Amino acid sequence: MELTPTAVEREHAWVRERADVVVPILNDVRQSLGEAFDADVPDVTREEYRGAVDAVFADGDRAVNAAALVAILRNLDVQNDYPGFVVDELLGRELAGIIAGEQPLRLLAESTFHYADVVTDGAADARDVSDEPAGVDDLDAALAAGFQTRLPGWSWTEGDSPFSVPQE
Repeated sequence: MELTPTAVEREHAWVRERADVVVPILNDVRQSLGEAFDADVPDVTREEYRGAVDAVFADGDRAVNAAALVAILRNLDVQNDYPGFVVDELLGRELAGIIAGEQPLRLLAESTFHYADVVTDGAADARDVSDEPAGVDDLDAALAAGFQTRLPGWSWTEGDSPFSVPQE
């Protein structure tokens, strides 16, 4: 695999075009987490998702790393799948964190990835994924977890932290 600006642009376009698959997963995860934490979290539109994709890929350092992980997961397939379970989980978790940004969002996205992966596996049962490599469901889960964490809507992320120490 060679990463060039053209390759990063190609992965950016693929992630943007994946909105019809990722956004429903993202919103399912968001609603489920909202219920679990007694929070009212709005759904994300496909346009909001695409705008967040553009923001991630506008940051060249973040873009090249995200593009590499997207390209690997899009093509990752392991004979009998299970031996690859750890590697696609590792790559998916890392991609979710890269998308979300800095701490604590990064850690939240990494944690959310595992939940989204379970939901995505169930969603895959409802669509024909027989021709997709095994890493694609982890890729979808990573995109859903990373972008749902990155996008606004969680009340605790609105405004300044009550733990900020005032500067003199």
